[in-house]
Amino acid sequence: MSNLRTPGPTPVPPTVLAAMAQPMINHRGPEFAALIGGVTAKLKHFFQTENDLLILTGSGTGGLEAAVVNLLSPGDQVLAVSIGVFGDRFAEIARVFGAQVTKLDFPWGQPADPAAIQAQLAAHPQIKAVLVTHNETSTGVTNDLESISQAVRGFDKLLVVDAISSVGSLDLPADRWGCDMVIGGSQKGWMVPPGLVFVTVSPKAWQAATQARMPRFYWDLASAKRTLERGQTPATPAVSILYGLVESLRLMMEEGLPGIVERHRQVAERCRQGAKALGLELFARPGYESNTVTAVKVPSGVDAKALLKALREKHDIVLAGGQASLSGKIFRIGHLGYVYEEDIDEVLAALREELPAATK
Repeated sequence: MSNLRTPGPTPVPPTVLAAMAQPMINHRGPEFAALIGGVTAKLKHFFQTENDLLILTGSGTGGLEAAVVNLLSPGDQVLAVSIGVFGDRFAEIARVFGAQVTKLDFPWGQPADPAAIQAQLAAHPQIKAVLVTHNETSTGVTNDLESISQAVRGFDKLLVVDAISSVGSLDLPADRWGCDMVIGGSQKGWMVPPGLVFVTVSPKAWQAATQARMPRFYWDLASAKRTLERGQTPATPAVSILYGLVESLRLMMEEGLPGIVERHRQVAERCRQGAKALGLELFARPGYESNTVTAVKVPSGVDAKALLKALREKHDIVLAGGQASLSGKIFRIGHLGYVYEEDIDEVLAALREELPAATK
């Protein structure tokens, strides 16, 4: 099996793969009701929330769209905080659906400044919601979400968090930090394939949803809540992935959230220190490096495409390149979900061998 070290999809444990081979069941029957009820309760534990949690069939981007269309009306003002590609995507979704987006950009590789967010909210009192990415995989930066949440709570705005590459791997106490919506995706730290998106909804967010007028049908969270109360979903769910999620959550419950967070910290530190030992420079600002993905600057004279190709074809190691303006300038090592220090050691050993050969 390839050493898949992208920020997502991520490797799937053998027992999870086996679990997904179970026969289909009636998604309108009692077996499915027990299935979705059980995984929903366990997911809430890892989101650290007592709020509603809904499981949708789709990608993480679908979850971002669900947040926008359920909370906002055309013309509503929102503050979109961006530190990379996925912050930009969240802002663009809101713009496409007719929100008036105030964009607050920070240099890629840097975290968002809570004081700057506070200043924007003070200058634009009509802002209804703040959209923010907790962990930006395009740059390998984790925002200080706790401080951001404190800034937002001071203005009583909705806080909507893209936590697709963080929740389940990093500490994110959704309720304690006052997050009104938190979005997660199955293909990240949850150790199952792509296809499921998880959305938490606070009472404040539900109140906003009753007034929101953006068009929605597939992503209608009120419909998802009503059907969940009957042990169902509005449309056909990804049953096999839910089978896998049962097993992955069993593994996660055995390890415990503190253990998961600490393992990710240790693996990330191994990756960062190993990269530095090879003479490589990290892209993220020190102190804000992600524990789920490490972004590494491509050294001068090294052909990034050639390097990634050699790792893939000669070592069966798959890393991610840079996105948008960072294409060819960084490469990214994903280390979330089903990952241990020996997986990173393999990556570092291969890099040590291939870096000289990739020099232009």
